[in-house]
Amino acid sequence: MEPTLFTILAMAAVTYLTRIGGVLLMRGRALSPRMTAALNAVPPAVLTAVIAPSVLTAGPAEAIAGAVTLVAAFRLPLLATVAVGLGMVVALRSIL
Repeated sequence: MEPTLFTILAMAAVTYLTRIGGVLLMRGRALSPRMTAALNAVPPAVLTAVIAPSVLTAGPAEAIAGAVTLVAAFRLPLLATVAVGLGMVVALRSIL
């Protein structure tokens, strides 16, 4: 098996196991409002951690798109914010 394909399959398996493991461990347990709020904060935090390094180091198009996306994040849902950010990067890279 090619190393790249093996790596992708291994990452998919680990991702699936961590997701199903969380479901199985928490089955039948009620989450407190505080824990629910903490878990709801995880996706935006991970997305920020993945995107922030490229926004801060790539160039002016990414920096401007990052600023616009940050403003959009306070007004739009997560998926719409991602769409705004992606559209801004594409548009600004073609202009700048």
